[in-house]
Amino acid sequence: MNVWDIGGARKIRPYWRNYFENTDVLIYVVDSADIKRLEETGQELSELLLEEKLRGVPLLVYANKQDLGQAVTAAEIAEGLGLHNIKDRDWQIQSCIATEGKGVKEGLEWACNNIKRK
Repeated sequence: MNVWDIGGARKIRPYWRNYFENTDVLIYVVDSADIKRLEETGQELSELLLEEKLRGVPLLVYANKQDLGQAVTAAEIAEGLGLHNIKDRDWQIQSCIATEGKGVKEGLEWACNNIKRK
């Protein structure tokens, strides 16, 4: 498995396209405690899902930082991102606390089980 962490900083987003070729699964990590950026995050995700090279690629969304007091639930993240409107691919949202490894394995298992065989 090849994994690229391409980060979310605004200035590097135009370079994301360099990594789309032969993508088998898209893993999108959301900071559950940063509700102010949820709309921006949703817009970026929507644009990604329109990319031709990502057509039909399964989507795993990690709702990270669930241990923080101001974190919203995975269900609220799903609603805010409009995940229930996605009909052209399999998707999953997984609560996690990456620093503790909680939920990470479950998400990766889903991703591996949903990779489309070529």
